[in-house]
Amino acid sequence: MFSNLEELKEFCRKQEIRLIDFKVVDLAGRWHHLTIPMERFTEKTMKNGIGFDGSSYGFLSVEKSDMVFKPDIRTAFVDPFSEIPTLTMIGDIYTLGEKRARFEGDPRYIAEKTERYMKESGIADYSLLGPEFEFYILDHISFKTTPQHVEVLMDAQQAEWNTDKKDKQNLGYKVLNHKGYHADLPYDSSFHLRNKMVLALEKHGVPVKYHHSENGGPGQVEIEVSFGPLREMADRTMMLKYIVKNTAIANGKTITFMPKPFYGEAGSGMHVHMQLFKNKEPIFYDEKGYSGLSNIALYAIGGILKHAAALMAITNPSTNSYKRLVPGYEAPVSICYATANRSSVIRIPGYAIQPEEKRFEFRPSDATCNPYLAYSALLMAAFDGIKNKIDPVDEGFGPYDVNVYALSEAEKAKIKGLPKSLEEAADALEQDHQFLLEGGVFSKGMIYDQLRRIRADAVQVSIIPHPLEYKMYYDL
Repeated sequence: MFSNLEELKEFCRKQEIRLIDFKVVDLAGRWHHLTIPMERFTEKTMKNGIGFDGSSYGFLSVEKSDMVFKPDIRTAFVDPFSEIPTLTMIGDIYTLGEKRARFEGDPRYIAEKTERYMKESGIADYSLLGPEFEFYILDHISFKTTPQHVEVLMDAQQAEWNTDKKDKQNLGYKVLNHKGYHADLPYDSSFHLRNKMVLALEKHGVPVKYHHSENGGPGQVEIEVSFGPLREMADRTMMLKYIVKNTAIANGKTITFMPKPFYGEAGSGMHVHMQLFKNKEPIFYDEKGYSGLSNIALYAIGGILKHAAALMAITNPSTNSYKRLVPGYEAPVSICYATANRSSVIRIPGYAIQPEEKRFEFRPSDATCNPYLAYSALLMAAFDGIKNKIDPVDEGFGPYDVNVYALSEAEKAKIKGLPKSLEEAADALEQDHQFLLEGGVFSKGMIYDQLRRIRADAVQVSIIPHPLEYKMYYDL
């Protein structure tokens, strides 16, 4: 938004901005924030930054956890949810020492290093990513986990289970399970709220392609955004989640991006479309290639599929992620590629036929990931495939232009599957992460932090008795 401090100060004077707010992303992908009076924001703030405890953000791989963040004033925006006029911007993380330097494990810096590596290696000049955001809009969520009481209760007014509700006026028009896809009014109860979200996103630099209700009956929706470069798209992802959640709260609703909040209903993914360009030309297109793809695109697919198991520890880093990635639903579990096939890990959209549109889509990922890390890891796997000419056909990844779920058991057995748990994904990343270290993009310390974090999550969930276990085993 601004190129220098004087521009920012002049804007604040004209808009009567009273406070400056800073957002800093942690390892898990959550924003933290710190706020100062506008008068305290000076050249010294820009130069020296503001101190914080990096260990509280999940960064434990450095000897000393004291860090600073420095504001990136290019990312500034007027916060629509602050009661007092507030200018908000993203901060970059630096380590302390004789000379302050960017922290190698800062997720935002990793995204920048990925883009730099792409250019310096000569693979491409720039990338474009296009994520699709699926999530549920709910009217109620409550949960409790204590030694004697484990409970979760969710509700959405449009859900099928509310068809017989009698305690207050019931107007019908409930969405049946698995019947929410592109539901129209009056079934689409969140339509007006999503319109507010989309207009707010557009106003704050997140262009939207479209939005609609999704398959999940209890309030699942999708917002698909226009394509953008890696770091910028990760910034936009953080902005989208911030605006969507806070707009919902302001309107008496609540949002979850959990991959599998409801048993027996559609899960929520974050499919990521990918393109590469060099000399302003799309390098994924070849009229004579499979599905219009160039050899470079196929090598990129080969790299992603070869490293798919390891990628899951970054693109799907929650225990809940693996409750979505099960056979029989739309989420893919087979490590293969195909055209217009939603059962494959990589899908080539059949409708994208123009050279500048030609792309492929990674379908397993979900929005519990840190977007800076997930987008970077996907591209680094693609780059590894391009550099080493990993042919997906030779590797046995397809193409499988059939419904993989409908194959015989013998045919299914020929196709490798994604990890079935977060622990499996962590093991895969521990064994296969050299491709992430290329060009100094990821560091071993950062990968260690990620493994430590997700393994701790897995242990915490694994030791808590599940309610279904009482039905299965209580009487034995």
